[in-house]
Amino acid sequence: MARAIWTGVITFGLVTVPVGLYTATEDHTVHFHQLQRGTSDRIRNKRVNERTGDEVDTSDIVKGYELDEGQYVVVEPDELDEIAPGRSQSIDITDFVDLEGIEPVYFDRTYYIAPRGKEYTKVYELLRAALAESNKVGIATFVMRNKQYLTALRAEDKVLVLQTLHWADEVRDPAEELPELPSGRAGRGKQLEMALDLVDALSSDWDPSRYRDTYQEKVRELVKAKAEGQEIAAAEEPPEATNVIDLMKVLEGSLQAARSGRGGRESADGHKGKAAPRKAAARSSAAGTSVKPPARKAPPKKAGVARVRSGGAGGKRELQKLSKAELYQRATDQGLPGRSKMSREELIDALARSGRRRKTTAA
Repeated sequence: MARAIWTGVITFGLVTVPVGLYTATEDHTVHFHQLQRGTSDRIRNKRVNERTGDEVDTSDIVKGYELDEGQYVVVEPDELDEIAPGRSQSIDITDFVDLEGIEPVYFDRTYYIAPRGKEYTKVYELLRAALAESNKVGIATFVMRNKQYLTALRAEDKVLVLQTLHWADEVRDPAEELPELPSGRAGRGKQLEMALDLVDALSSDWDPSRYRDTYQEKVRELVKAKAEGQEIAAAEEPPEATNVIDLMKVLEGSLQAARSGRGGRESADGHKGKAAPRKAAARSSAAGTSVKPPARKAPPKKAGVARVRSGGAGGKRELQKLSKAELYQRATDQGLPGRSKMSREELIDALARSGRRRKTTAA
């Protein structure tokens, strides 16, 4: 049975439920000790003065923040202790936000939340059900082990999950940090249609048990083989980058291989992918008959699109139903300035204002 790493209460409004916090994941990485080559002698790290080479006792070590080269502000350990926030006794939910409104880059570590006693399961389930029904997450800050965390409390099937989040100033802007990004969106064309067909052919239901950390498996095999005095097989060469000139050819080959592999995998493990209706086309192609895949139908127009484009209160309500990615695509289509740095709510407001301006102009 797991032990709680933190205990306290969750509060939302005047509702309080005593809970415990449990680690949701565990590391399966193979760990090694450092040894001196040719011996079984362990290597230990020491704190050494880089100028004198002398070892320094822990009691004589202070922290220094470098202002300029060689100039430090020295901070004593007890000075940090004096300003450190005390351990939180509660996780106080201050806001409820849409789960889809939080970009994945903000999520960090995951913990399970459990009620501390059967008498608290009813109110615990009430909070879980409310979050699940509304598709909202509760935002709160709390302190654990002398560190303050921004967190999102969300509902799973039978359990509440707490996920720590990165602070806003910890998340980098890809437009500023990355050297190369596409200058425009991929237009509709044969290559995109082929890529979408490939995605369909490789689509299936999410089942995490189907995926394995093959590198760690090879590390364990390496250790076992060396312990038994066996030879080690060389690693495979990494694949070369796809040449843009041959992109269509590569896509066609990938699609054919994916359709063939999908049929084999379905019969082997029982998983059925979304590409199953296209098996007949794949079999005919393999037999030498030229069969074109069924044309991709345009997605049906969503009700209320006209209202969205015309702006107004109704338009804003419809915009709120869209994901951030869909909102960003609309902002791109309309050429809204500053869209890359907008939050989901800012995109909604900007699109709604743009719709109202177009409506006024048309009138």
